[in-house]
Amino acid sequence: MSNINIIIRTADKTRKAELSIDLQQTGADIIQSAVENWSLPTDTDYSIVNTTSGTTIAPNASLKDSAVVDGNILEIQPVLVAG
Repeated sequence: MSNINIIIRTADKTRKAELSIDLQQTGADIIQSAVENWSLPTDTDYSIVNTTSGTTIAPNASLKDSAVVDGNILEIQPVLVAG
């Protein structure tokens, strides 16, 4: 198991956490944990963006496969649907 230290925050920057997390965790795992721990609306879809590199992490991709490294900031963003 390989852990790194990252910061996870919401897009509006009202919630923030520093975590030591396993590189095998996926984008979906992190989103689900944030929704549960921060009581985010469950009727909203979310994406996760590595704000340090400016890349979106695919839900089924691991942090390792997404090139997340120690010290990166990951942001949970609601997916807005125009309509």
